[in-house]
Amino acid sequence: MRYWLIKSEPYKFSIEDLAASPNQTTAWDGVRNYQARNFMWKQMHIGDPVFFYHSCCVEPGITGIAEVSARAYPDATQFDPQNRYFDPKASQDNPRWFNVEITLKKKTRLLTIRELRQYPELKRMRILQTGNRLSITPVDPDEWKFILQLLKI
Repeated sequence: MRYWLIKSEPYKFSIEDLAASPNQTTAWDGVRNYQARNFMWKQMHIGDPVFFYHSCCVEPGITGIAEVSARAYPDATQFDPQNRYFDPKASQDNPRWFNVEITLKKKTRLLTIRELRQYPELKRMRILQTGNRLSITPVDPDEWKFILQLLKI
């Protein structure tokens, strides 16, 4: 089992949107970064826990816990010429982009990036590193446990 953090801009897709999705599940599609794609395609497994993180907003931070509920499969948005994530180099026989599905487990209090930065136990966490722009990052098991304690879960 691996632990993950996924970022979403709440004005595009929020924790509330996930909660309102059928079965509180969504395809994590539209990812167009090869490293993040490879995390989904090669390393994420059903049952892996995920922190849901709001980014690019007034108060960025962790807003909930989800889990991977479907293994990676080709991202349909790459094949749709009307979609902003269309990729003309992708084909059904040779897809370039993949997505997993995630299912909401629990909404949490907002654990802001400002609060996360206060703890030396989290200083190596990727979300806190300067220049990190990945929408999907692994979380160390000790960081996961520490954050659960902060959230009182």
